[in-house]
Amino acid sequence: MSVLDNWKQWEDFLADRLHHAQNEGMSEGAISGLATQIGDYLSKNVDPKNEQQRVLSDLWSVADPGEQQAIANIMVKLIQNNGNR
Repeated sequence: MSVLDNWKQWEDFLADRLHHAQNEGMSEGAISGLATQIGDYLSKNVDPKNEQQRVLSDLWSVADPGEQQAIANIMVKLIQNNGNR
């Protein structure tokens, strides 16, 4: 099973990577930019595997670049609050 198949596993996977990036001294701006790049990559190359990912994909597809950055920032905040480290 891929981490993309289960939303909670995806959150935990991202939280682990976020924690590692923060421990290595990556700035919030760099994390935000990387989150936007990941969101763009996923929207173009990965088929959503669950309802949550489908909603994010649909939102991303209609958002302008500023709104996509906001979605990425909100995902980072969600992961900081909900993911296991």
